Amino acid sequence: MNIDSIQNGYVIDHIRAGRSMEIYRYLGLDALECSVAIIKNAKSERMGRKDIIKIDQEIPLNLELLGYIDPDVTLNIIRDGRRVDKKHLALPQRVVNVIRCKNPRCITQCEQGLDQVFVLSDAGRRVYRCLYCETAHKPD
Repeated sequence: MNIDSIQNGYVIDHIRAGRSMEIYRYLGLDALECSVAIIKNAKSERMGRKDIIKIDQEIPLNLELLGYIDPDVTLNIIRDGRRVDKKHLALPQRVVNVIRCKNPRCITQCEQGLDQVFVLSDAGRRVYRCLYCETAHKPD
């Protein structure tokens, strides 16, 4: 397998095995004109198996979304073929328009223009609560 190194862009590393396609869809990487490489089930000493995504273009990335999907992800920023920065992501304290409230009586169900806002209530169990009705949501 030959995957070229990237000159300017990102390497999203330490993705839990099998989660790379979810990140690919949420970030809208299919709409990019640049090269995007997805490496699934790569061997990892620390994790056993992991996924990696390489993006050969600098684009705006939603770090809150990445942290919500997989808080153990690391983001390597590449410029001129070299890593210039490495960010360790974590669960965001607040997510907006990433998940939808399941409570049929929540105001977000009838007010279409209202943002879906969730606040982290239990980091250990990864539980978020709707800002408006406090309905709990736990990601898969």
